[in-house]
Amino acid sequence: MSISAKQVKELRDATGVGMMDCKDALKEADGDFDEAVNILRKKGQKVADKRSEREADEGLVVTALSDDESAGAIVEVNCETDFVARNDDFQAFADRVAELTLDEHPADLDELMALPYKDGETIEDELGALTGKIGEKLAIRRFDILESEDGRIVSYIHPGSKLGVLVDVTGDGDLEDPGRDIAMQIAALDPIAVTRDEVPDDVKEEEREVAREAALNEGKPEHVIDQIVDGKLERFFEDNVLLEQAFVKDSSISVQEMLDDADLSVKRFTRYALGD
Repeated sequence: MSISAKQVKELRDATGVGMMDCKDALKEADGDFDEAVNILRKKGQKVADKRSEREADEGLVVTALSDDESAGAIVEVNCETDFVARNDDFQAFADRVAELTLDEHPADLDELMALPYKDGETIEDELGALTGKIGEKLAIRRFDILESEDGRIVSYIHPGSKLGVLVDVTGDGDLEDPGRDIAMQIAALDPIAVTRDEVPDDVKEEEREVAREAALNEGKPEHVIDQIVDGKLERFFEDNVLLEQAFVKDSSISVQEMLDDADLSVKRFTRYALGD
């Protein structure tokens, strides 16, 4: 049957797929608009299947906050190239996934993929359709949700959206500016825990073993080995524990001292770097 330019344009406007693909889909569907949309969605899944072995190590880290900022979601959405990561449709999809994650609190990626996206379609359906439209492998890699009991969640996205942080800040003082400073601290220095007590025992033991072996290889006397190991572990805490790190905006004080001055505390944080 004959397919008009108007029909092709309407399908293109609705799906964002190329003109020739829209025309072919309409021909296959005998002019049925809804069926043509389904054909294009199936094609999107075929593109996803075909590209499933490709590496999707570019993309975006995005966040969403509740209106009262008591909860936040952080999501990593991947694509193959940085060019696609700057695509408006891809960015809008990533932002919407973060919002849905925050609203629905899925337990895992399977539940997230099954969430309604729009017009009766799920996130998984939309991901397949977007894959067909863009022509790259797309994936949602991970997500996390942070909730504050008596404070607020502060979000920080580093320019380029390849690094993001959520941090739970509480206290009687101003939470906005110091909270953002802490989020930027976490983004820049990548602490592994808020306090040294939260550092896993196996990590501490590994650091001790590395320090001990290094001291022995340097020929240090046996009776000072433990002292050297303890000193190196202290320096490890100073470098890797948030509250013990030097504050990036004023290295003469620690993060703990900055928080004390602002009458604030940090309970937990989540940091996503693209591909980590």
